Amino acid sequence: MLSERSWPSRQAFVTHFPEEMTKLKQRPRRDVSAPTPYEEARDEMFQHIMQCGVIGAHPDDQKEWFDNTMQYMTTRFTELTPAQLVELRTLGERFALPLKPKTEEAVSA
Repeated sequence: MLSERSWPSRQAFVTHFPEEMTKLKQRPRRDVSAPTPYEEARDEMFQHIMQCGVIGAHPDDQKEWFDNTMQYMTTRFTELTPAQLVELRTLGERFALPLKPKTEEAVSA
């Protein structure tokens, strides 16, 4: 049976690596930058897609939903360029695609 003396003292754990602990404390903090308007618009669109049930909807319904949503995004995020709006819609349409089923070849590999 081990006696209490055979266990390291609490002080040994606290002061075992003092130089490493000071290095951890001295690391500079990374500043978190605010998201760009494009990143905000992208995140908002993805949230809308998940909440509105666009995934798995009929393609005609998806097109109508994206037309309305992009009209809203144009007025909500006036900082976005036309190219960014096109890219945003493309990302949203890809995000709304249903998952592709695994094929036999992919499963066996």
